[in-house]
Amino acid sequence: MDALETFIVESAIDSETAFYRQIIEDNLSSLKLGPAIGRIKVVLRPEDSLFQMAIILRDVGTKVTTLDMADVEAKTGASHEVVISIKKERYIPELLKKLWVRHGKANIRQPDRWTVAVDSDNPQEEAEFIGKMIVADPRHTLHEDLVDFAIRVTPEGFRVRYHLFKGNRFVFVASEEAMDREWIEEAGAMLEKLMAGGKTK
Repeated sequence: MDALETFIVESAIDSETAFYRQIIEDNLSSLKLGPAIGRIKVVLRPEDSLFQMAIILRDVGTKVTTLDMADVEAKTGASHEVVISIKKERYIPELLKKLWVRHGKANIRQPDRWTVAVDSDNPQEEAEFIGKMIVADPRHTLHEDLVDFAIRVTPEGFRVRYHLFKGNRFVFVASEEAMDREWIEEAGAMLEKLMAGGKTK
C-alpha cells in the first residue's frame, strides 16, 4: 500500500482505535485504493453510535479513450471494417463491452489478443467515432470503490448512511440512529482540516 500523507483514527475507546486502523489498512489494500488516497481521518464515537470518515484523494487520472489504449484504422478494401490494434490491454474488457453494445457481438472479432476488428458499412466514420469513444472513467469506478470501502470499514449495524464525493474529496457518515445534520457538518469540518494539512485534530 502506498504511504498515506495523513492517516488518523480517533475513538474514545483506545482498543477500537488500533482495531479500526487495521481494518482500514486491510480494506485499502484489498480494494487497491492506497494509490488513490492521500489523506484519511476516521472518528468513532460509540456513545453516539457514530462513524465519520473524511478522505482527500490524490490525482486519479482522466477518462480513457480508445486512442489512449490503441491505434484505430479504417479498412475499405475487400472487407469494410475498423481494426483496433491494442497498445495497452488494461481496458480491453471495457472496450469490448462498449463495442458489443454499439455493434452487437456478431460484428466484433478478436483474431488475437492485440487486435479487435469491427464490421462496419462506413469504416472511416466509425473509426473516428471509436477513436474518440470513452472506454473507462477511473473517477466513476473510484466513487463506487470508495463507497464499498466505507461500508466495509463501518461498524456492523450502522445502516443509516450519508456520503458525498466531489472533486478530490469524499465524506462518509454512518450511524445506527437517525442521521443528525450536525454530524455531517462535523465530517465536513474534518475534511477542511485535512485539506489544510490534516495534522491537527
